Amino acid sequence: MPTTGEKPGTGDYKCTKCGKVVTITNDSEALPVCPVCGHKEWDQI
Repeated sequence: MPTTGEKPGTGDYKCTKCGKVVTITNDSEALPVCPVCGHKEWDQI
């Protein structure tokens, strides 16, 4: 399970707490803290 600060690669990631989806468009981009609920764990979708 990717967490905030990791660089998991391009794709869509869904917050495991609230379901907010963020898109990573660059392999060097790190996952953020969830902008909705502040959670730090993500599932790749």
